[in-house]
Amino acid sequence: MIERHGSGAPWEPVVGYSRVVRAGPHVWVAGCTAEGLTPYDQARGALEVLVAALEKAGASASDVVRTRIYVTDAARWEEVGRAHGEVFGDIRPASALVEVSALLEPRMMVEIEADAYVAGG
Repeated sequence: MIERHGSGAPWEPVVGYSRVVRAGPHVWVAGCTAEGLTPYDQARGALEVLVAALEKAGASASDVVRTRIYVTDAARWEEVGRAHGEVFGDIRPASALVEVSALLEPRMMVEIEADAYVAGG
């Protein structure tokens, strides 16, 4: 069985995607963003959205095995990395941080995705 959950974002039905999808023990969270003045603020907000999405699918941050972080300014990676470490420091998923030229919304500087595995799920 496949579960799909949206976040209510207006572009989900337009683009045709779900915020989070679960198939058995596997959980995938689509790119999450948030408003904020700094990359740190946006990363913290995006991670809050991401954790809430995991919980909708019966998972938690401790189930995350991989994250992908997209930033529009790699020179500010430490701010984003600090926010990621505050959530995943003890969990230590495999991760990548990649600089991109832009995100969908011009004010966004950070987008974060995650994959999780729920043991026994």
